[in-house]
Amino acid sequence: MYYVYAIYNAKVNKFYIGQTVDLETQLSLHNTGSYEGYTSRFEGKWSVIYSEVCKTRNEALVREKQLKNYRGREFIKTHIPR
Repeated sequence: MYYVYAIYNAKVNKFYIGQTVDLETQLSLHNTGSYEGYTSRFEGKWSVIYSEVCKTRNEALVREKQLKNYRGREFIKTHIPR
């Protein structure tokens, strides 16, 4: 099982879309700054605002790519807490 997820940082009003096998561990890596890349640039706590389960990694990668396009980003924005 693979997860496609979106996390949100309210302090900087940013979100990130990714995929992983272990969502809890991945979120912990984002929050501790251990995950090198986009999310480590920002202060504040990241929280999961959206996730879905995929059967294969290929399916997860395809869905991640869909969520990263314009319509996918607009969909994710509807899940940002107000």
